[in-house]
Amino acid sequence: MTNKTTYTKLIKQKAKELGFDYCGISKAEFLENEAPSFEAWLKKDMHGQMNYMQNHFDMRLDPTLLVENAKSVISLSYNYFTDKTQSDPFAPKISKYAFGEDYHLVLKDTLNELFDFIKKEIGEVSGRTFVDSAPILERAWAKKSGLGWIGKNTNLINKKSGSFYFLCEVIIDLELDYDCPVTDHCGTCTACIDACPNQAIVEPYKVDGSKCISYFTIELKESIPLEMKGKFENWVFGCDICQDVCPWNNFSTHHHQEKFEPKEQLLKMTKDEWEYLNENIFRELFKKSAIKRTKYNGLKRNIVFLKNNSEK
Repeated sequence: MTNKTTYTKLIKQKAKELGFDYCGISKAEFLENEAPSFEAWLKKDMHGQMNYMQNHFDMRLDPTLLVENAKSVISLSYNYFTDKTQSDPFAPKISKYAFGEDYHLVLKDTLNELFDFIKKEIGEVSGRTFVDSAPILERAWAKKSGLGWIGKNTNLINKKSGSFYFLCEVIIDLELDYDCPVTDHCGTCTACIDACPNQAIVEPYKVDGSKCISYFTIELKESIPLEMKGKFENWVFGCDICQDVCPWNNFSTHHHQEKFEPKEQLLKMTKDEWEYLNENIFRELFKKSAIKRTKYNGLKRNIVFLKNNSEK
C-alpha cells in the first residue's frame, strides 16, 4: 500500500468520524470543462446583482491560485435535512438550511479539525479550508470528487440520500488517490423545472440566479420588483421548492448535528408574529443564524413584501 493510499484512507476515515457524510478527492487542476459554461452564465447576467461572482474568475476555476502548489481538492458534504416544519402553514417560510446555527461557523470548526488531523498524522502539509468562503466552484469539485451529480436544478444530488447537504473543501499540497465522477440519474424527470414558480431553471442544468426566490430574499439589496407579486409561495428567506419536489430527496434522513436543530420559538411563530417582528426579537432569535445575512431591515422588507403582495 502506497503512502498516497494510506493517507487517503486516513483522511476519509477521520472525515466520517467528524460527521461528514461523504468525502471525495480530486486532482487540483484547472476546471477546463466548467470554464466556458461559467463564463457564458456570467455574460448573460444570470448572476443578477451578485457582483462578487464576477470577481476572481480564474481563481474560481484554478485551485492552484488559491493554494500554492495545490495537488488535491478534498470535497466533503454534511447533511442538514430535517423533517421538522413550521407550525403555522400561513407563516412566512424559511429554508431548512437556516433553521439552526449558521453552517459557516459550525462547519469551519469541524473542517479545521480535519485539517489539523491531516497535519498531525501526515506531517508538513500546506493548504486551506473553505466553507462557502472563497471564490471556489464547490459543486463542480464535489461532482469531480464523486460525491454526486449536478441535477437539473444545479444542486448536487447523491443517489443514496438526496441533496440537502452543505459542501466544503480542503485544498492541500499533498498528492492523494483520486475519485471518479458518478453518472447522472435525473433521467427524464422535470419535477424541479415544473415546480419553480419563477421559471428560474431556464433549461435543464441551467439556473438563472436572478430569477430565483433565494436571490430575491437574500442576495438582492434593493426593493423587490413588483412583478414578483404572488410568485414567492410565501418564502421569506431562501427557497426549498426544487429540492422538496426532487424524488431523490425521498431518501433524505435527519441530520445528526445538534447545532442545526431549529429553535422551538422559530417553528412556532405565527403569521402575525412574523409580521410584527421587531429588531430585538430578530437579534435574539437569529443570534447565530445564517438569517443574519439579510440583517433586520432585509428580512423585514421580505416580510412586508409577502404581506402586501400575496396572491390573495
